[in-house]
Amino acid sequence: MKARVIEHDLQFKRPAGTSRGVLNHRRVWYLVLEKEGRTGVGECAPLPGLSAETIPGVEQALADLAADPDRFCIRTPEQGLPSSVQFAVETALRDLEQTGTRILYPSGFTCGDKGIPINGLIWMGELSFMKEQVRRKLDSGWRCIKLKIGALQFEDELAILKGIRAEYSADDVILRVDANGGFSPDEVAERLGQLAALDIHSIEQPIAKGQWPQMAELCRQSPLDIALDEELIGITALEDKIRLLDALGPHYLVLKPSLHGGMNGCDQWIELAEARGIDWWITSYLESNLGLNAIAQWAFLKQPRLHQGLGTGQLFTNNMDSPLEIRGEELFFDPGKRFVFPGIF
Repeated sequence: MKARVIEHDLQFKRPAGTSRGVLNHRRVWYLVLEKEGRTGVGECAPLPGLSAETIPGVEQALADLAADPDRFCIRTPEQGLPSSVQFAVETALRDLEQTGTRILYPSGFTCGDKGIPINGLIWMGELSFMKEQVRRKLDSGWRCIKLKIGALQFEDELAILKGIRAEYSADDVILRVDANGGFSPDEVAERLGQLAALDIHSIEQPIAKGQWPQMAELCRQSPLDIALDEELIGITALEDKIRLLDALGPHYLVLKPSLHGGMNGCDQWIELAEARGIDWWITSYLESNLGLNAIAQWAFLKQPRLHQGLGTGQLFTNNMDSPLEIRGEELFFDPGKRFVFPGIF
């Protein structure tokens, strides 16, 4: 087997506000595996400040892969790889097995017959910008909207949510919020009560990760369902996953293969969660259309019951063309279209 790594800098159409600052570009790497005339491609997309791994560590792991792919690229990739690299290896191997068609998991989704319901994401920004995004989503018929909160004064964010609820009931529009760990333990109880009064579906990571006694108490006492996201980052051993779920007892898990041990790691989280009556949804996290394609195909096979947090591939000026498209509030795969990324595949 031969391997090569291609670095690519994704450019945002407009600055993307996150709890960790504003992003103007996004560096990713494509792992290309070649064997017996076949090619498989996977995407490695760590995010500094959020991923457990470091960029130098990722680059070293990719260099080791390129130098000796047979050492790492076995059917079940070697544990211990950085999560983003693990995801790249899993998807590149799967693509190689499927003769490089980018159809990793044939299904009703890849046939174009069925879509995946997804939430509409509202990015952090100025108040007018967030209101404009909300209006566009609602006018386009989205039934599940997720708002990133924490960039504005909480009162302003609460006013946006109140405005939605004044027009749409919880039966009409599902509202999720993501605090990215932004609330302090001193203020979180009051804020959760204010959000619960607006029939918010759930809140992701209300306080920063690592505060297990406080998080466990919130999961027990909160009037609002709590989903864990950042809390799962870096937890890879089975016994540690069991300990976290049993200690905290969340209502939901938010799973990102690039962050949470690849698809193998997320499969394990799902199995453990379902055994405990904990629900989940799958989220992409600013991958290009190549990574989004792999996550969407895998997510469809998991038969999700809830709206998923999959991207729409529309954030970047230099994303690759792909068969992925949005119809209403669902992500579809058009089998009549191909991935086009000149110079790579």
